Amino acid sequence: MLLFLCAFAASAILTLLVVRSNRTHARFSADPDQGGPQKFHARSVPRVGGIGIVGGLLFTATLLWWMRGGEPAHYAVWLLLCGLPAFAAGLAEDVTKRVSATWRLLATAAAALLGVLLLGGTITRTDLWGLDWIASFALGAAFLAIFTVTGIANAINIIDGFNGLASMCVMMMLLAITYVANQVGDSTIALLALAGAGAVLGFFVWNFPAGLIFLGDGGAYFLGFYLSELSILLLHRNPEVSPLFPLLMAIYPVFETLFSMYRRRVVRGRGVGIPDGVHLHSLIYRRLLRWAVGSRDAAALTRRNSMTAPYLWLLCMLAVAPSVLFWDNSRVLGIFILLFGLSYTLLYGMIVRFKAPRWLVLRR
Repeated sequence: MLLFLCAFAASAILTLLVVRSNRTHARFSADPDQGGPQKFHARSVPRVGGIGIVGGLLFTATLLWWMRGGEPAHYAVWLLLCGLPAFAAGLAEDVTKRVSATWRLLATAAAALLGVLLLGGTITRTDLWGLDWIASFALGAAFLAIFTVTGIANAINIIDGFNGLASMCVMMMLLAITYVANQVGDSTIALLALAGAGAVLGFFVWNFPAGLIFLGDGGAYFLGFYLSELSILLLHRNPEVSPLFPLLMAIYPVFETLFSMYRRRVVRGRGVGIPDGVHLHSLIYRRLLRWAVGSRDAAALTRRNSMTAPYLWLLCMLAVAPSVLFWDNSRVLGIFILLFGLSYTLLYGMIVRFKAPRWLVLRR
């Protein structure tokens, strides 16, 4: 708990400093474009929230090294070093607005490769037909790890659009990893996951509900790397944990990404990387909350923005909760994965056709 509090305090203080010094760096760090399909804020806000999170984890790693050393400190330092390419590429986009998605994904893949080489973070089992054969080869296990880390990082970036949405979902997932790691006696992974949750909470208190700072690509890609790398290490070090545990735990952003790719390419005939405004969280904002706060002034838009995230927190929790309850049972986890996919598709279809249940629509 001490590491959680230290990570929280360091992250919260650093994030506050970024917020308070906004006038100094706004021309670089703020997001002046408020007219894109995925822009839902009412004013220019710094989008470099990843600085506080990484700073909080760096402080925690230093504290670990000073207090106890050993394996936890070793893993904490190497995790941060491995994640630097993903964070740096995302932060460069946040500041310059000129780093393409391809380069950000390549940087994240490089971070995952470092995780394979320096931490042994490979996927050697999946409990999925066909993939276990690939995972049986060293190169296949490394490829699956790199693909997974890159995909999760991109998925976290996709759901990062509303105050508190991505950060709270990641926090829930990190706490799920903490619980399972404690169940199997892996104190190293438990400590690192708990420290990550503390660092994210330090950012969250300034992001939700007021939206004083955004996670940004640097924060989203780094958190995606950190979350997926800890999941891979948990599986690699503890064979009793089902490989479907992290898949169900993170199924909301993963399925959102896969569904968006299908929708863009198959349904609309567009490129999978072209942004649009019809993600599930965008539809909830526009169609379930449009009557709750109808004004276009800044305060009303900020309130409407923040009222969107709890809908998705609940959706995320519906996956995280069973993943924690059945972390060692692949068959049950697989059933819940299928149920989530079916539920998501039905919910999306109802909302996009303006047929959402009346109890979901928030009115004044």
